[in-house]
Amino acid sequence: MRAILLLALMAIGTFGFSQTNINGIVVDQNNEPIPGANIVIVGKTIGTVTDFDGNFNLATSEVPPFKIEVSSIGYTNTTANIISASQTLTITLNESQTFLDEVVISASRTPERIFESPVTVERMGIETIKSTTAADFYGGLENLKGVDVNTNSLTFKSVNTRGFASFANTRFMQLVDGMDNSTPALNFPIGNLVGMIETDVSSVELLPGASSALYGANAFNGILFMRSKSPFDHEGISVSIKRGITSQKAAGDNAYTDVGIRAAHKFSDKFAAKVNFGYLKGTDWAATSEVDKTTPGGTRADLNYDGINVYGDEVSTDIKDVAVTLEGLGILPAGANALVPSQEVSRTGYNESVLTNYNAESIKADWGLYYRPIEDNSLELSYVGKVGTGNTIYQGTNRYNIAGFFQEQHKLEIKNDNFFVRGYVVSDKAGDSYDMVFTGIQINRAWKDDNTWFGEYTGAYVQATLGGATDEQAHTAARAQAETGRYLPGTPEFQAAFNRSINDPNLVTGSKFQDASKYYHADANYNFSHLIDWAEIQVGGSFREYSLNSSGTIYTDFDGPINYSEFGIYSQVQKTLPFENDRSLKLTGSMRYDKSEFFDGFISPRLSAGFTLNRNHNIRASAQTGFRNPTTQDLFIGLDAGRAILVGSAPDNLDRYSRDFEVSGGGQLLGQPETITQTGAAAYNNSYSAASATRLGETGNPADLVVSNPDIIKPEKVTSVEVGYRGKVDKLVIDFSTYYNSYKDFISQEVVIAPYYGTAGDGGLSVAALANGDFQAYSAYTNTDANVNSYGASLGLSMKVLGNFDLEGSYTFTKLDFDREANPDVMLNFNTPEHKFKASFGNKQLFDNFGFNVSYRFSDDYFWEATFGNGVIPEFHVVDAQINYDVPSIKSTFKLGGTNLTNKEYYTAFGTGFIGSMYYLSWTINN
Repeated sequence: MRAILLLALMAIGTFGFSQTNINGIVVDQNNEPIPGANIVIVGKTIGTVTDFDGNFNLATSEVPPFKIEVSSIGYTNTTANIISASQTLTITLNESQTFLDEVVISASRTPERIFESPVTVERMGIETIKSTTAADFYGGLENLKGVDVNTNSLTFKSVNTRGFASFANTRFMQLVDGMDNSTPALNFPIGNLVGMIETDVSSVELLPGASSALYGANAFNGILFMRSKSPFDHEGISVSIKRGITSQKAAGDNAYTDVGIRAAHKFSDKFAAKVNFGYLKGTDWAATSEVDKTTPGGTRADLNYDGINVYGDEVSTDIKDVAVTLEGLGILPAGANALVPSQEVSRTGYNESVLTNYNAESIKADWGLYYRPIEDNSLELSYVGKVGTGNTIYQGTNRYNIAGFFQEQHKLEIKNDNFFVRGYVVSDKAGDSYDMVFTGIQINRAWKDDNTWFGEYTGAYVQATLGGATDEQAHTAARAQAETGRYLPGTPEFQAAFNRSINDPNLVTGSKFQDASKYYHADANYNFSHLIDWAEIQVGGSFREYSLNSSGTIYTDFDGPINYSEFGIYSQVQKTLPFENDRSLKLTGSMRYDKSEFFDGFISPRLSAGFTLNRNHNIRASAQTGFRNPTTQDLFIGLDAGRAILVGSAPDNLDRYSRDFEVSGGGQLLGQPETITQTGAAAYNNSYSAASATRLGETGNPADLVVSNPDIIKPEKVTSVEVGYRGKVDKLVIDFSTYYNSYKDFISQEVVIAPYYGTAGDGGLSVAALANGDFQAYSAYTNTDANVNSYGASLGLSMKVLGNFDLEGSYTFTKLDFDREANPDVMLNFNTPEHKFKASFGNKQLFDNFGFNVSYRFSDDYFWEATFGNGVIPEFHVVDAQINYDVPSIKSTFKLGGTNLTNKEYYTAFGTGFIGSMYYLSWTINN
């Protein structure tokens, strides 16, 4: 209570010191008001921003004369002299010719113009967000040059750059006001499900490629920075209301609602606060593909059918082995197994559409308290809290219904212009989330266990064959017999089995996954530029501790949470060397040391040079090394995904996963017990490659088998070289970059086959185990010693045409250099089109208060590779558009827009729902 009273007295006391009061309006060259313009006293951190009508008031204890600087994205900065204690100004800003004058922070951890940035950087400001053709700012990222956005669901989009994309994108980092937005359980961000609210977004910056030298191990493929508005600079209540529909052939037309509210107030020059709330609800893109995953051209009539979005049919067996077992039990007469072919048969699955309601929902809120105790506002203390919950679809090894997922973050930070120190905690809870694949499997087992189903199938096949049926007729009769008693969707029995499964966290009998993981993070940075004038020197560091707690449903934490930590320190030196005729050379060198408790430390250096020929032309080059530590899943996962068991390769994890397996009748005839216990270590020290086991099945030649025994995982490294150019030729703005990446110890998953008995490579007992079906498939986490390289280039062009119209276009080329034939078992998940083209055409002021924008995206076809399945993603063309109208009298902007206006449905990943169209109308107030 004393502290609160003291803060209140300090806040009230500050009003008495205000001696100078400046009022004014900021307008453009057409005398239109500019909302959100920044007004700052030169040489100080004291300032304010204009309201929706361009008006501002700046009360300060600073005594005239002094200068203020006025700036806004898209306009040229200007200054004004303050000569009296009470002054009213009209300030005109001229529109900047290019985005090159925009200021970014992420590239060097210090403010600099994009034109001078040492590496490639993309940016979205408030005006760009306003004119985006996407339904929200996060969706607008896919219009940025070189950026890939893969759509997992309506509320979960995965951002990536420069290849190696997956929905579990642990190679790409996402920060919200300096806080990592990745989920503790999954180790990667789940889009903007629990992220930022659009009315609070100040800017978005994106660095493509490796950024480990400044931002650590997770910034391997790129990093996304989202910054919110300060309540000191942006006061008032802002509201965004968006209503519309989503339209998809499979799901139909469904309502879409997105509401955001921001309230901020500056109680004094020393204390301010804000709160945000967001709500989104819609219907997800339904995934309804019945294409056979494993057999090209396969249909549901196939005996061993495994549909892409059909679950439960993953369970299959060779009915020849079943016949041998039934003979041994005396159920079939001696010699009956001769009538049964060696044929894999799968159980009948359930369509995904009956295992989820496709509810897409996001509810999130955040709040912040900000205190500036020093009169010149150079120091700020803050507390920020964030919570979010929602429903979405996540596709990893299986398809998961993320229902009631909850994540919270709490941050304390102290900073000024020269340093920051922050600490935060991120925790999550899985809610009512479940594995849809295992739900289908468990519903099948609820009405008939696998042994009974395959036993009935095999017995009926023998009876039909003895009755004179053909092979096809016998299989039809066998499935009909085995399917007796099947629970049909919509029946009370089906619903009861469904409910039991999704509430049971034991994957032997259920499909729910639990999690209450968290991580603690602290980082700090100090800039010595105010103390040293010959160069800008920064030092910093970070520390993170993970606490994995899935109760054994994801990780091998059956007996309690798994805790481990990592830390890093870095330094950067930047020096600008001026020359004649506006020429200059900007040199930047940085180095970072990172250490995980499981691995040796690693040093990541970066060198860059930017040569400014004149104010219109800049050439840049950089070379750096990066690395990434194995993720929490790489190290500690222990998850039965159906077709394979995923086992992480932390040294103490190999024996933490253990399971009993039944041995076939053929194996028991070889003297093996009825059951054996196998640990995850078998995947790493007694296994064959899956590809060679498949060849054995085709040829019957044991010489085709290749012992796998993959090494346990270690950090992955990359060496990256980039060259770029930014400049302006007359009205044309050019931004070009090209890069080459070379990887060492590339982290990948390798599917292996571990026999229940025998030793891999023995040429005898282990081969018999494979022939008898006595083996388990594992997905091992390891590194490949194969050469993995990638390279590419991006070209962006923009200019004003036909007076005041904006025309922009970009082309991105991305290529993987890897010998697939020599390394068939290595999974890289490159998942990126070789060619992409994007274009937009618009006008922010077609006439008074009216603007529009049209965008187009083209993606070449590409091959998608992931643990859920592999397949070709066809090329697609997408057209989005929006019109907007400002009504200054009510401080409002109305926006009417649509995405995928051609209504040609497409998809960006194998197994996801087709992306349809969205049509929406939004009303934004005071933003």
